Amino acid sequence: MRSKLIVLGFMAILAISAISCGKTGDSGCTPVPVANEKAAMVKFCTDNNITYTEHPSGLLYQIMIPGSGAALDATSIVDAIYTGKFLNGVTFEANATPARFGLNQVIEGWRIGIPLVKRGGKIRLIIPSALAYSCVGKGSIPPNTPLYFEVTVN
Repeated sequence: MRSKLIVLGFMAILAISAISCGKTGDSGCTPVPVANEKAAMVKFCTDNNITYTEHPSGLLYQIMIPGSGAALDATSIVDAIYTGKFLNGVTFEANATPARFGLNQVIEGWRIGIPLVKRGGKIRLIIPSALAYSCVGKGSIPPNTPLYFEVTVN
C-alpha cells in the first residue's frame, strides 16, 4: 500500500511538472525574449535608413504613408501587397497582387502593426520572432527569426 502511495505521489509531481512546462506555449518551446533580438532589429533599421518607432510590444515600425481610408482593427479584412525579408535582406515571400486576409488570421506582429495605418497606407514592420513564428518557425522561416515586412494596405 505504501509503495502505491509513493508511486502516486511521484506521478502527481510529474503531472504538475508537465503542466508548468506547458507555459512555454503549445509547441513546447520557449520563445526568445524580444530584448535579445532588439540589437539586430535596430541594426537592420540603421543599415536600411529606416526611421523607426518602437511599439510597447517590441515591434519596430515606420509609417511610410498613413493612408486616408477606413481605420483598421483586429476584425478587419484587408487586401495587402507585401514583401517579407529576413534581416539579412533575403526575401522569403513577396506578393505583387493584393492578398486578402483577416487580421485575426495573421501573425501577431501584423495584428499589431497593420492597424497603425488606414486603408491606402504603407508601413514597414520589423517584427521580433516572438510576434512572428516564434520558436517554431514556418516553412522557409526558421525558428527564432525576426522578420521585416513592407506592407501596402488597399
